[in-house]
Amino acid sequence: MRKVLICFAFILGSAAQAEEVVIAALGDSLTQGYGLPAEEGFVPQLQAWLDAEGVEAKVVNAGVSGDTTAGGLARVDWTLTPEVDALIVTLGGNDMLRGLDPAQARGNIDGILAAAEQAKVDVLLVGMSAPGNYGAGYKADFEGLYPTLAEQYETLFYPDFFTGLLAEEEGMSTARSETIQRYFQGDGIHPNAKGVALIVEDIGPSVSELAAQAKAQER
Repeated sequence: MRKVLICFAFILGSAAQAEEVVIAALGDSLTQGYGLPAEEGFVPQLQAWLDAEGVEAKVVNAGVSGDTTAGGLARVDWTLTPEVDALIVTLGGNDMLRGLDPAQARGNIDGILAAAEQAKVDVLLVGMSAPGNYGAGYKADFEGLYPTLAEQYETLFYPDFFTGLLAEEEGMSTARSETIQRYFQGDGIHPNAKGVALIVEDIGPSVSELAAQAKAQER
């Protein structure tokens, strides 16, 4: 009887594990968790949020610090292993910092989404806000590529990785808006642990929707 119970427990555990959706987070240093202790990075905090919400999903950190959209495209095929059910794409920040052509970024992300479509993997595409120092045309072209591709590939879309922080800034005066920097590390680019927490709180429901969509596709 004991052996039967152990076997039954093992089967139940395997079944529960099989129901867990595996989500790969393909991105750059923002995804990788640059400058933060491992447990305070984006992926660990997102995992904790999903666990607290009862979402049966495991998030795999596929973030590489310094990566551009070209780097993401170069490694998307080996990121999309057979175990991966869904993909979060957060790329483009380093392209913008280097002033790379938005058309190049668009082509690379197009390739990533095409690979995900081929692998039958659901996607949450995360947009980025471009700085204005390259001109209004550059800013419009870069920011516009994300919703355009999301619509083309019919993926889930989250407008800006920093939306959770931007929400904190709404209603502040110019002077007070400078206090938003308390959510960033010293470089003013990468969020600190508190900043990541705000980002995760805002993007979490979209990731939960991604997990639900992927689970529905499995049935």
